[in-house]
Amino acid sequence: MPLYEHTFLARQDVTQAQVEALMKEFQGVVEEGKGKVTKQEYWGLKNLAFKIKKNRKAHYAFFNIDAPPAAVTEMERRMGINADIVRFLTVRVEELETEPSAQMRKQDRDERGDRGDRGFGGPGGGRGGPPRGDRGGFGGREGGSTFRSRPPREGGDRPPREGDRGPRPPRDGDAPRPPRPPRDSNPGSEG
Repeated sequence: MPLYEHTFLARQDVTQAQVEALMKEFQGVVEEGKGKVTKQEYWGLKNLAFKIKKNRKAHYAFFNIDAPPAAVTEMERRMGINADIVRFLTVRVEELETEPSAQMRKQDRDERGDRGDRGFGGPGGGRGGPPRGDRGGFGGREGGSTFRSRPPREGGDRPPREGDRGPRPPRDGDAPRPPRPPRDSNPGSEG
């Protein structure tokens, strides 16, 4: 039978227990169609990149499915009808992963707090990278920046460089402007 990875997003205002009930319901739909769900994962309530049906967050759930196409089509049809499902995506794959997905591994790492001694203020600079020395400048050379400012322009008597357009030609009516009148220190207080 074909193999699928399926992810669905449930509305932000349903509970985790309701999402798990939805997962059981859709697993039952697949099993009715002579298929099986080999792995289920609840990834939690996560922020969305953009609003979907007035939701800023959604509960994410993931299935590995080994089922005929008709069973997957029926599951997707029922998800399209269900008001609690915001989005879903089914992808056919060559083989199913047996170990936990990247999302579950990320959650495990976050729960353990496996960051070693590289927290803020610890050795290593705080973000898990190599130590950054004095933390100043633009890096590069020893003891300073690789940034070099352009030498100051002098009154137009520098030699022209390649690609230089030269001085700007005068525009029509390019006469000196009269000085501006002083600004009122308290605008809008006339009268």
